[in-house]
Amino acid sequence: MVRKVLVLEDEASIRGFIEINLTRAGYEVIEAETGEEALEKLRDNADIRVALLDIMLPGIDGFEVCRRIRATNTRIGIIMLTARSQEMDKVTGLMTGADDYVTKPFSPAELTARVDALFRRAGGAAPEQVGEIRQEPFLLNTRNRTLEKNGQRVKLTQVEYSIMKMFMENPGKALSREEILDTVWGRDYFGEVKIVDVNIRRLRLKIEDNAQNPTYINTVWGYGYKWGF
Repeated sequence: MVRKVLVLEDEASIRGFIEINLTRAGYEVIEAETGEEALEKLRDNADIRVALLDIMLPGIDGFEVCRRIRATNTRIGIIMLTARSQEMDKVTGLMTGADDYVTKPFSPAELTARVDALFRRAGGAAPEQVGEIRQEPFLLNTRNRTLEKNGQRVKLTQVEYSIMKMFMENPGKALSREEILDTVWGRDYFGEVKIVDVNIRRLRLKIEDNAQNPTYINTVWGYGYKWGF
């Protein structure tokens, strides 16, 4: 199976560095210099499973590209690339729909591990066993990896789906941030545990009646989260 990755990066040297290392890891790299070109390449290559998006770009920036992708595609894995380490860049990228972020400079091993992990979740892994998990008002379908609330489809990214599956398989159990990180992102994940908190915040906006006063995903202070059933 062809494993396609989109790389949106306006600096040719960095783009070339990424292309060489991902090609060595067995990926086919589709390159783009601008946000507009990236969106066009995505339209022409529907089988792209992971996108690496630089934030600082002329014209449409990486955040806007991420928003536009997520408006029509929840399955693709998205990693934001940034030269800045400010917390707000990371949070903004994740809240616009990204699954992960990498701060430049990064090592080839780190980048490949992040792409590998996302590719497994975004359609490169074996299909899950057919089944449903029903906990009113939610229905999680593990065959087509979808969630419904009160019969209405809730659009989830693959990371959000994995978190929901973990919660619904462990109702009433307090799950630590580290446990969620290991299960959803993998034990070889290089990043920070705070990525769990940002994804929980994004998930609450989608499933809670009031995200400021959550009913379903409850915070266990100083530890993690609990699915409130």
